Amino acid sequence: MISLKNKTILLTGASGGIGLATAKCLLKAEAKLILHYNSASENIGLLQKEYGSDHCHPVQANLARPEEVDRLWQNALDWQGTLDGVVNNAAFESPAAIDSPTQEWRDLWQATLDINVVAVADLCRYAITHYQQYTGGVIINLASRAAFRGDLPDMMHYAASKGAIVSLTRSIAKAYAKDRIYAFNIAPGWINTDRIQAKLAKPGNEALLNEVPTGKPAPPEEVANIIAFLLSGLSNHATGATIDINGASYFH
Repeated sequence: MISLKNKTILLTGASGGIGLATAKCLLKAEAKLILHYNSASENIGLLQKEYGSDHCHPVQANLARPEEVDRLWQNALDWQGTLDGVVNNAAFESPAAIDSPTQEWRDLWQATLDINVVAVADLCRYAITHYQQYTGGVIINLASRAAFRGDLPDMMHYAASKGAIVSLTRSIAKAYAKDRIYAFNIAPGWINTDRIQAKLAKPGNEALLNEVPTGKPAPPEEVANIIAFLLSGLSNHATGATIDINGASYFH
């Protein structure tokens, strides 16, 4: 089993889906975990109850607001005085139809970029400058299969935001490997979360999985396992790599 004992990790979007599965995985590996959430706190409280305040440090923040991103970082850093890993998992996803009113279209694009790109870039910047002062560290950014193959017409903004994340992560990997800073992309396809289950259950969406050779969404625990492995430092020379988890539905 992977051990993350004595490692302090910031995980954004820890309250559900991939984030919750990752939180459980990292805590089982004995990491000290800053659990970021925006509004849903029930699962965060359950994790804190199970693993204790020595290993769980919840921080609420709306990542659409730069001042709250700043506060999240400072709070995370203050908890143990240092960070060994940052996992940027939180994301905003809301359809923007091409025939939407112009202001609604622009607002959804802006909200998507604010959370999915700018907040991630800010946290990466903080992580890089912190790691440079210490002994390096790991950054893991959750991209998407959509970054490479595109998405449905009403999700172009989401695909574009994830494409930006891929470029950001690769740039970090190239520029800062000399400082022992290692950066990785994970690009999930269909993952078996509550949100995806609801989407697949909608009438007319029955065929969405036909393109997936495995025939089913991947368990979120498989994403969590990859994150734990990369945080462990067991494969730092893979820095800059993108790990696909999509049931063989796309290769880039």
